[in-house]
Amino acid sequence: MATSSKGAAFLMESRLGAAAAGDAQALYELGVAYSTGTYGLEVDLVEAHKWFNLAALKGSTLGQQCRAEIAEEMSAREIAEAQRQARGWLSETSRRAA
Repeated sequence: MATSSKGAAFLMESRLGAAAAGDAQALYELGVAYSTGTYGLEVDLVEAHKWFNLAALKGSTLGQQCRAEIAEEMSAREIAEAQRQARGWLSETSRRAA
């Protein structure tokens, strides 16, 4: 059963909210969404790596495994960009929480 675009947007918004609160499962699910193209997203390995990396930092073993798997398909430059974006996300969410 296909998810409507409104439903997909709601799912993404709820995952982003939970991710901003530090929910490792939400971070992991965002990685899955970007690595598989679910919720109507384009597959984006840089974005997926970012979310898996953030999930791994919160203790997600699945996040660690998926980050390692997709890293094999990425260039060093793409991995560096994903890591830069992850640091930016951490910086932004810690400012909002303060």
